[in-house]
Amino acid sequence: MSRRGGADNSVRGPASALTAFLRDSGINTRTLNAFGRAGRRANNEQTVNGANQNAQAGPSTGAGPSGSTVSPARRASGGGDDAEYNSDNLDDSDGGEVAAPAKGKKKPTKAQLLEDKAKAKAKAAASKKRRRDDDDVSGDDDDDDEAFNAPSKGSGTVKAPNIGSFEMCAKCNTRFTVTKYTVPCIPPPGFLCHKCAKDSGQDPFKKAKAAAPRKRKVPADKRKVVNFEQTESVKSLANLCIEIIGKHIDDIEALGNIGQVNMDRIAKIICKNRKLTPENVQLFYDVNRTDLTLYDATSLQPAAFETLASLNPNLKHIRIDLCGRMNNSTITHWASHLHHLTRIELLGPFLVRVEAWRAFFEIIGDRLEGFLITQSPRFDMSCLEAMMKHSSANLSELRLAQVGLLDDEWLPHLALLKKLTSLDISSLTQSLTDEPVIKLLEAIGSGLKHLNLSGHTLLTDKALLDGVGPHCSKLKTFVMSGLELLTDTGVAEFFSTSFNHAPALAEINLSRNHNLASRALEALLAHSGSAMEELRVNSWKETSNETLMEMAQALPKIRTLDVGWCREVDDFVIKAVLDACASLTTVSCHGCNRVTENCPRKRGVIILGVESHSVIA
Repeated sequence: MSRRGGADNSVRGPASALTAFLRDSGINTRTLNAFGRAGRRANNEQTVNGANQNAQAGPSTGAGPSGSTVSPARRASGGGDDAEYNSDNLDDSDGGEVAAPAKGKKKPTKAQLLEDKAKAKAKAAASKKRRRDDDDVSGDDDDDDEAFNAPSKGSGTVKAPNIGSFEMCAKCNTRFTVTKYTVPCIPPPGFLCHKCAKDSGQDPFKKAKAAAPRKRKVPADKRKVVNFEQTESVKSLANLCIEIIGKHIDDIEALGNIGQVNMDRIAKIICKNRKLTPENVQLFYDVNRTDLTLYDATSLQPAAFETLASLNPNLKHIRIDLCGRMNNSTITHWASHLHHLTRIELLGPFLVRVEAWRAFFEIIGDRLEGFLITQSPRFDMSCLEAMMKHSSANLSELRLAQVGLLDDEWLPHLALLKKLTSLDISSLTQSLTDEPVIKLLEAIGSGLKHLNLSGHTLLTDKALLDGVGPHCSKLKTFVMSGLELLTDTGVAEFFSTSFNHAPALAEINLSRNHNLASRALEALLAHSGSAMEELRVNSWKETSNETLMEMAQALPKIRTLDVGWCREVDDFVIKAVLDACASLTTVSCHGCNRVTENCPRKRGVIILGVESHSVIA
């Protein structure tokens, strides 16, 4: 076999391209040579000894498949034409003799060398871009560190000492504790203390900086939720005027006699944008007003609430939402200055304390007919006792929703309110249990028209069968959402037997009761479907498609329907409801992934929560 064949069998990479890549990457070749040079010298000595032993056989110019013997000079030169930049011959300056190129192998032209360099640079640029996309490269300033820390042929990697260990500084020779900010000495070996690292111009905190998070590409077919809402093609003059007033409310001096309905619409627009202030709220005040509703009083101070009572002395009903700045003086001022007040509804009176509530009930006395508060954490048993003592005679509406201190011990006091027609004791910190609720409904249930027992996770079917069913025969609105222990069989039995003697309900909210399914819905529709105006069966995920289709014929007067997260709802269910229910205005189908953007629509009906992959313009 010729020497050319032996040379071609040698395993070596593209010497010039690799060398150009290393040079473009800023890797110092002196650091990489130390270990490789020692290995090559050992190989050269072994080859020379083998050649002396075979001297009698004459010089060998080739080898068989089992191996090849190459001269030391040729090993030193790498056997290539690009010996000057060969990555396997990085220490030619040590005096090694470079052998002549093999016979028959053409020397590359200058154009080929330039082409190889261009390819190497392109490859290096692509590699840098790939590392930058993977957040593996923090910048060009790390090139000096790479000369010491980068892995190389035969040299391995320099492992940093363990955090918390002790090292000697390579410059000042002082002992220091290794942290994650410790940097290696350049040139190596050793590591630098914090002071010497700063003095050398290195930033010890640089490599501890977190890389910028990679931006996640948004998939092109990301699911979107579409609401099909009917918009006015041509707005009326009254609507245009109300919108302009809402935008420029701070420039209005007086609203005049525009009617209670339009006044309420303007209040909703202003409160929605959080523009209600102590200055413009006076536009809604009038000496002759008997009802006042403010939907967002976040910006009103206690002084503004007291002014409200002074400028509206004839108020009978007052509703204030988001009244978090109301304090003790406000509630007592209202009780003493609003002499005609009979109904009060507050959302979020957090700052009103126990003594103020007790003083309010003492001052207002028996004229109180409706007391509805939500989210009042300071309202305790003593406040309830004061209400029962001074204001229970004519009380017909009571709401103690999200009152954290209310529990089963309060219910015997509520059982004394014989004139109650509306009761809301939902979403308490501690759930009520079956027996106290049954006793309460046995005492006052005969007069209730509205009942809300939502959020009590300890209530079971027994509260329905033995409490609501036998004793609440006048109910029109029934809300029991978020009760984990209600069963499909129990609710079906409630509507078919226990509550069968009562008239049909107008509003039913049994949403987020995950165990309810087809049997409960069939019994509900059979009992109250003919008169029902609002039905919410959200999260009845096991309800069959056939039962859902029956709603279209069973709900002739339905206006609002919530079938969100009922997994069997599809376009055909929506179409059947739209075709059969003439009074329908709103359908909510959030979480119903069988309803597509191609579902039918109807003029005047809002369809909320359609999941689709493209938004319909």
